[in-house]
Amino acid sequence: MSTSRFQRIAVVVAGAALLPLSLTACSSGDTKDSDAAATSAAEQKSSDSPDSATGSTASTMDKPFGPGCASVPKDGAGSFDGMAKDPVATAASNNPALSTLVTAVKKAGLVDTLNNAENITVFAPTNDAFAKIPKADLDKVLNDKATLTKILTYHVVGEKLTPQQLENGSYDTLQKSKLTTSGSGESYKVNDTANVVCGNVPTANATVHIIDTVLMPK
Repeated sequence: MSTSRFQRIAVVVAGAALLPLSLTACSSGDTKDSDAAATSAAEQKSSDSPDSATGSTASTMDKPFGPGCASVPKDGAGSFDGMAKDPVATAASNNPALSTLVTAVKKAGLVDTLNNAENITVFAPTNDAFAKIPKADLDKVLNDKATLTKILTYHVVGEKLTPQQLENGSYDTLQKSKLTTSGSGESYKVNDTANVVCGNVPTANATVHIIDTVLMPK
C-alpha cells in the first residue's frame, strides 16, 4: 500500500472516530438550551399568572361589592367611575339612591366639611334607609340642625376602611362616639343593625359603604 493511500485512510478513520464526540457535544448543548428555554417559559408563565392564594381576593377587595351596587348607574357622574372623580358629598349628589342623604347633608351645612376632608369613610344610608324613619320624625330631624349634624357625623370615620377592616372593628366617628363593624366576604353589618348593601365605593377623598339603615348615635 502506498504511503499516500495509507495517509488518506488514517484521515478517514480519525474523522469517523471524532464524529460521535462532535454529535454528543452538539446534543448536550441542544439539551441545555432546551432546558433553559423551558425553565424560562415556565418562569414567565408563573410570573404572568395571578397568585391563586391572593389574586382573586385582592381583585374582589379592590372593587365595589354587594347587591345594592346593581342600582348604581353604569356611566355618567353617578357611576362608580364618575363618583371616583369627585369629593364625597359631590359624588353622593350624583347618585339617585342617596338623594335624601344629600338633602340632609346640605341642611346640616356639611357639604364643604365632607368635600374638604381627607381619607375618610362614609357609611351612606340609602333613600330606603331614611324611609324606615316615620315621616314626622324624619321631618323633625331634618329641621333640627344640631341633631341632624350629630346623626350625620356619626356616619363618618376619619380613615379609609377596607372590607378587611370591616370584619371585626370598632372605630371613632367624627361625632366622637364609636361604631362597630362585623362580617366577612361580601356581607357586613354596622352596629349589628345596618347592612352594607354596596361597599367599597371610591370617591376622590373617601371610601363609601352604602347601608340600608340610618345609624343612630347613643
